[in-house]
Parts: sequence; C-alpha cells; structure tokens
Amino acid sequence: MTDTGPRSLEELEARLARDLDLLTLPAADWVPSRAGMLDVAIIGAGMAGLTTAFALRTLGISNVRLFDRAPKGQEGPWGTFARMETLRSPKTLTGPALGFANLTFRAWYEAQFGLAAWEALGKIPRLQWLDYLNWYRRVTNAPVENETAVTALAGDAEGVTLRLSGAEGPCTVRVRRVILANGRDGLGGPFVPSFWRAIDKRFWAHAHERIDFAALKGKTVAVLGAGAGAVDNAAEALEAGAGKVYMLVRRAELPRINKSLGAGNPGILLGFNDLSDERRWAQNQYIADTGVPAPHHSLLRCSRHANFALLTRCAITAARPEGDRLALDTTRGPAVVDCVILATGFRLDWAQRPELAEIARHALLWRDRYVASGQEDSEFADHPYLGRDLEFQERTPGEAPWLNRVHAFNYAAVLSHGRVTGDIPGISAGAQRLARGITSALFAEDYDHHWQRLLAFDTPELLGDEWTEAEGF
Repeated sequence: MTDTGPRSLEELEARLARDLDLLTLPAADWVPSRAGMLDVAIIGAGMAGLTTAFALRTLGISNVRLFDRAPKGQEGPWGTFARMETLRSPKTLTGPALGFANLTFRAWYEAQFGLAAWEALGKIPRLQWLDYLNWYRRVTNAPVENETAVTALAGDAEGVTLRLSGAEGPCTVRVRRVILANGRDGLGGPFVPSFWRAIDKRFWAHAHERIDFAALKGKTVAVLGAGAGAVDNAAEALEAGAGKVYMLVRRAELPRINKSLGAGNPGILLGFNDLSDERRWAQNQYIADTGVPAPHHSLLRCSRHANFALLTRCAITAARPEGDRLALDTTRGPAVVDCVILATGFRLDWAQRPELAEIARHALLWRDRYVASGQEDSEFADHPYLGRDLEFQERTPGEAPWLNRVHAFNYAAVLSHGRVTGDIPGISAGAQRLARGITSALFAEDYDHHWQRLLAFDTPELLGDEWTEAEGF
C-alpha cells in the first residue's frame, strides 16, 4: 500500500481544516445570547467532554465551557489510575472522531510515524492515547478551565446554577444546559465493600487511588478482583519488584468471554435507548453477571512472572493485623500479606458526590420505573432513568423543573442508553445524540426569537429589475 498520508501533524491539521471548510463547518452561531449565561457547561474534559464540545460546536453552539478538576493534559484516567500498558479496544476504532477521518487516532499516528508503523502497531499504548486526546483538545479548540471543580448544583425553570471552585477561588456560573461528562465514577466513586472499611487503611488501597508501587518492592501483595483493573494493578506491583503477588478471585473461574463485544454494531448504538425497559435491563444485567474478562495481553503481563499466583474460589472471610502485616482468612486457607489492593471497581453512590445532592434528591431512578423480578438489590436499580436526550427526569413532576436541563453523559447512562457515553466504540454516536438533543431544546426554548427573526428577515432574492411587467395578454 502506498503511503499518501500527511507527513506531519501540521499537514494533518491542514487537511482537517480543509475537511471542515468543504463541509461548511462549524456552523455559524445561531443561539441568541443571554447576558451572564452560558448555553452549555460540560463537567469533565476527558474524551466524553471533548467529543461533546466539538459535536456542539459543529452545530453552531459555541457559548460552551468545560470544567475539569485535573491539571491540563491529565484529564480522564489515562495518566492516573489507569494502569494498563495498552487499550483493550482495537486500534481501528474511530472513537471520538465524529466522522472526520483526519481527526482519528490513526490519522494522528500515521502523520507522525508513517503507514508502516501503523500497520506494525498492535494495541494503542495507554499514554499515547492520552497524547492523542490532548491533540484533539487543541485542534478542536475546546474551551477548558482546568483545576476547577463543581461544589454544588441547583436550578430553576430558567436554568442551572453551578458553584465552582478553581484557581481563583469560588465562583458561580449560570447555564442553560449542563452535561456531566465526568467518567466511570461520575455519580459515585470507588466501591469499597463494608468489610474493608473496618480494616486499618495502612493495609489496603483501592485501585482507583494513587499507589506507591515502588514501596511494594519485596512485599507480599494481594489483589482482589477478576477484571482488567485487578490484572493491571497486579502487573504494576510485579513490575515494581513485589516479592509475591496473589490475585484473589471469588468466582469459580475467570470470565473468558467479553459478552459486550457480541452486541457491538450500529443497531445497538443507535437503537438501544428505544428498547423496552425489560430488554435494556436484561442486557445490562446479563453482561454484568457474566463478567468482563481482562484482556489476553494484560493477563500475560502478570503470568510471565514466576512470583504471580491466581486463586479462584477465594473469598476473604476475616482480616486482622499481625504486627506490620495483615493476616487473612480465606476460603482457600490462611495467608499473611503486606498490602491489599481492592480492584473492586466503581459504584453509583450519591453519597460520594455531595455536589450532586440536589440531583439525587429529585431524580427519577430505575427502581421507580422498572426492576426485574428478583433483582431488586442490583446496583442498576439506583441508576437514573434518563430521557431521550440523556436528561435527568423528575421523580415528582414539578418539584425540580430545572432537572431536565442536566444530562448524564457518563457511565450512569448505560442502563438507559447503552454504551455510548464512555466506551471508545460508541462515544461519537453518544455525543452526536446529545448534541442534537440540546440543539433541538435550545431552539424550542428560543422559538419566539427565531419567529421574530423570520418575520423581520427582509433580504430580497429579486431586486425588481430582473423583468418587465407585461401590459396584458
């Protein structure tokens, strides 16, 4: 194959600019301004936030700001608690490109390293994906305010009020629409089983936390979990020189089949939210019950170390300090370790998000509408029951008329809309759905303005000198 692609990022960016010019994009601004008010605030400037911001911009909505707690260039999990060597997604997925070929990871990669390097590439290195997203932010000119966190959120029929804390102190922002593009833990945080909350914190850490792996050199480490997070953290400990690493799995065997891959097609991306409640629940619960396996290459990263051991059917029944170490009673026998890493994932937990307390108080949940028989204790029961444009809905109509101005573009939308809010395969479809919904809502709210513009429009197509009026027949 002949390499005819751009030879530099500068050339790639020129091609992208040409693509947009040919398509007359971004569209001209059309939303009437409201004094002191943003049209859209996006909470989170990782992949989901950036993709949505550009989707809105292409539709002519530019009065947008993104707010992220992280320093510039460190948004999302890629440079912090994500510890895989490479992404699990195939390199060919177009991810956040929104249909623009010259905005894809492949285009970005080839412009720097060439076609031969692309063909030789296996999986995308994790930190290289972060580099790509930082480039994406730059070329889409995303208006991000870093090191800025939301401390409270409430509203009224006319809009939403955000209370923020940033480098210059606290401030208040009024906005017409809010998008929570705040990731896997957007409506909660790390899941810590109650058993571990009673154990001295010096003996354990959650995989979502910053962990000093260098301090584990020569130590015995137990990692709890069966998924990618468990494998990645076990590998980090092994590579840092841990003396022994046990991966403890309660299941009888590791999940081997990634069922979610069996449901990957345009139909599910575009049509999942139109399914019945029963079918949406059943599909999500089935995938959760069967489990998502760790990637093949990630587990090999662990098993190539002779001091790695994986134990299935191994649940911890008790734990107690023994000097500077922790004694464990397990269903596979006793063990003594120096550190336990909980790779127990995330949980929707409103208590961990006090800034969203007003949403928690008013939002319609799935348990209010549908829960499958016998699954009342499922974590999905507490997921928000979102509307067609990923908007929160009131549990009691009329109590929070602002609530439908807030959209959940994070993992909590999976039950209502499927995997279109955080996973690379569906992120463009989700961002476009959300952007189009907000575009429609803003137009409807401003209908009187647009009607008056229509009535006042008086630019003639014909000037009157194009013909001579006939005298008659």
